[in-house]
Amino acid sequence: MKITLIGLGVQEGDLSVRAEKALESGAKIFVRTALAPSYKSVEKYGAQPLDYIFESSRNFDTLNKKLASAVLSAAKESDVVYCVDGAVCEDIACKIILSRHKDTQVIEGISKAARASSLARLKSTQVTHVSAYDIKNLKSTPAAAVYDIDSFFAASEVKIKLSDLFGEESDCFFIRGNDVKKIKVYEIDRQKEYDMSCAVALEEADFLHKSRYDYADLVNLVRLLRAPGGCPWDRAQTNESIRINMVEEAYELVDAINRNDDDGIEEETGDVLLQAAFHTVLKEEQGAFSSEDVISRVVKKLIFRHSHIFGKDKAADENAALGVWEKNKREEKQQKTYGETVAAVPSGFPACMRAQKVQKRAAKAGLDFLSSVSAAEQVNADIEKCINALVAGNKQAADLACGDILFTAVGLCRLAGADCEQALADATDHFAKKFIKAEEIALSEGKNVSDFTELEWNYYMLRAENALKNN
Repeated sequence: MKITLIGLGVQEGDLSVRAEKALESGAKIFVRTALAPSYKSVEKYGAQPLDYIFESSRNFDTLNKKLASAVLSAAKESDVVYCVDGAVCEDIACKIILSRHKDTQVIEGISKAARASSLARLKSTQVTHVSAYDIKNLKSTPAAAVYDIDSFFAASEVKIKLSDLFGEESDCFFIRGNDVKKIKVYEIDRQKEYDMSCAVALEEADFLHKSRYDYADLVNLVRLLRAPGGCPWDRAQTNESIRINMVEEAYELVDAINRNDDDGIEEETGDVLLQAAFHTVLKEEQGAFSSEDVISRVVKKLIFRHSHIFGKDKAADENAALGVWEKNKREEKQQKTYGETVAAVPSGFPACMRAQKVQKRAAKAGLDFLSSVSAAEQVNADIEKCINALVAGNKQAADLACGDILFTAVGLCRLAGADCEQALADATDHFAKKFIKAEEIALSEGKNVSDFTELEWNYYMLRAENALKNN
């Protein structure tokens, strides 16, 4: 049987002539709710409200499925007209019906979002329309019209999301019936009453005066700085000239994390993103790829590598999940041998970090020390080689032995369960603190540290260690 979906508009009198003819066709008529002002337009046609379904639905998703099911079931016996407040394109149940029933006609009505945009007199032509019950899926947009704000809960959810996107101090227009008032975003959930006619509409300020920016804004800003008439320094840069900046910013972020400094982490994360945006724009200018390519690639990669979440693989714990990740990574990079995985470790890594990563990948092929004890024995053997080379005056052999000592020491620490890069950083920090304290103690006693023997330094370093422990 035939189904006709009708948008009733926002208020009585919005019904179109085509809709009236459909309502007079003799088909069975259902209306989503009798609580909307537009219901009065169909009341005279004997439309059956489906408000009872609202009462038996646990959530918005269940409600829409039940509404669609009721209409589809009725259509098995006769032609059906299903009327919704606002526009058909705004109604989720209508979308379900359209996907399941081929013989379905749509007669649109005035949308709730369009009416909100008009009442708010938005200037933007890029307005995103969204129900309050789908607000979490709203992405960054120049302007938004949010409808279905029929409760305090819905208003609270809308406030949170719009605060993230536009800023809580941004102006917006709160609409209830025909009343429109200008409020701040943080006031959306502070209104006295909410009903089905409530909506919010707002648009962002011009670029230089926005309260909130997103990654696309950051990329666009770099483009502006690189454009003719932009910043001379930014225009002069290349991927090669600014590559060290990424390393520096990454280390500054790690330092902020180590300090547990939330403000610093926020700032330094932004600096890392700036470097990523800058490199992306440079490559965009060369025609290599765009920011959309970069984001799409990393999202696709995460989906592919998490096949225990989005695919058929299973992972019961952290180690199993890491195993799935590594398997998928090798497949993605078409690495068929262990040697290829070792060769893929970036040569630009800090030496200690690179050594640990190379050893881990070699260990997966079975090449590893039997235990941390055997690694310690090898460290001693390498130290002996170094001493012999120094005694013999063979600097080249001594240098090679020094490299072996450090590399084997990484293996020892790795098998002991340490993060070698962090362990060395912590040891360096500890040494620096002890040295500073030892010199401080010595100077307070009138000593000249430049004249200290090894024994004297050991004495003051021991005192410094005890002083630091007591503090």
